[in-house]
Amino acid sequence: MKGAQHFRQRLVLSTLSNTALRIDDIRADSEAPGLCDFEASLLRLVEKISNGCGIEINETGTKLRYKPGILAGGRNLVHDCGTGRGIGYFLEPLIILGLFGKKPLSITLRGITNDSRDPCVDTFRTATLPMLKHFGVPIEGLELKVVARGAPPLGGGEVVLKVPIVPKSLTAATWVDEGMVKRIRGVSYSTRVSPHMANRMVDAARGVLNRLLPDVYIFTDHYTGSESGKSPGYGISLVAETTTGCILSSECAATHSGASELQLPEDLGTQAAMSLLQEIKLGGVVDSTHQGLLFILCALCPEDVSKVRVGKLSSYGIKTLQHIKEFLGVQFSIKPDPATGTVLLTCVGSGFQNLYRKVS
Repeated sequence: MKGAQHFRQRLVLSTLSNTALRIDDIRADSEAPGLCDFEASLLRLVEKISNGCGIEINETGTKLRYKPGILAGGRNLVHDCGTGRGIGYFLEPLIILGLFGKKPLSITLRGITNDSRDPCVDTFRTATLPMLKHFGVPIEGLELKVVARGAPPLGGGEVVLKVPIVPKSLTAATWVDEGMVKRIRGVSYSTRVSPHMANRMVDAARGVLNRLLPDVYIFTDHYTGSESGKSPGYGISLVAETTTGCILSSECAATHSGASELQLPEDLGTQAAMSLLQEIKLGGVVDSTHQGLLFILCALCPEDVSKVRVGKLSSYGIKTLQHIKEFLGVQFSIKPDPATGTVLLTCVGSGFQNLYRKVS
C-alpha cells in the first residue's frame, strides 16, 4: 500500500487477517517525511499486546514492513500515547484487537484524554462500548475508567481500559431500527479552569436541546490537583439514546484559537448540541464517527448475514469498506433508502474466530 492515510485501519485489519503489510511513500513529499510520533507509538502498542510481530522501518521512516504476530492481550500493561494525538486515536484499534486476544486485556494509557481531533474518552465510555453488545460481546469486564484528564497541548491524562475476549466469535447483527430519541445525556468537563466553565457549557447545550425534548441531563465533571493534567481545558460530550437502544454522540473540546485563547464555553455547548441534532437528523443506528468500527465488526461476524442502517456514508466509512474488501474479502451490499435518506448495508461475515482462546 502507499501513503500514510488510514494507517490505523490497515494495521488492525492486517493483524486480524494475519496478512503481512508493506506501506511505501509514507509522507515522502512532505517537509517532515516518514511516520509521525503517534503512528510509531501505535506500532509499539500493537507490539505490546502481541507476540512475535515483526516491524521494519527504513531510515527515513517512509517505508514500513509489518508482519502480524499472535494477539496475546495481557494484564497491567502501561502505554504512554504521547501528545501527538489523543488517547481516542489508540482506543479504537485496542478495543477491536483486544476482543480477539489470548487473554483479556487490561491497559493503562497516558496522554491527552480530550481534544478536538480524536473522539474523547467520554464518548468511548458512553457510546462506543455499549455498541459492542449488539455483536455479542460480554459487557461484564468491558470498562473504561478515567483516572485523570489531560487537555492539549501537554496532556497528563490517564485512563484504564479493560476488554474481555469474545467467547469464540462475534454474533451477526440485524440492526436497522433507529427508534425515536427518548433522552439525552452528557458530560461537561473542565480541568485547571473555573468550575463555572462546565456549567456555562451545560446551559448553552440545554438551551438548544430542550426544544427537542425535556429529558436532557448533562453531568458536570470538574477535575483538580494531580487529576487535572498539565494544561487548562474544557469541553462537552453528548449522547442521544433512542427507544431501540441506539446511541448517537457528538462532542466539542476547547482549542486554542490564534493568540492562545480558548473558545467560549457557550460556543462549545451550542456547537456540540447542534452537531448532535445533525446526527439525529441524518439517521442510522450509529453516528458518523462510529461507521468504520460498525463495518469492521459486521465483517468479523460468523458466515451469517449482518444488516445495519447508517445515515449518509462518511468518507472514513467508505474507505473502511474498501479496506475490509482487500483484507478480509467481505463485500457489502449498499442500498439507499430514499424514504428516510439513510443507507442499508448488508454483508456475509468472514467467519472470523478467536483462534487463541483455550477451548474448555
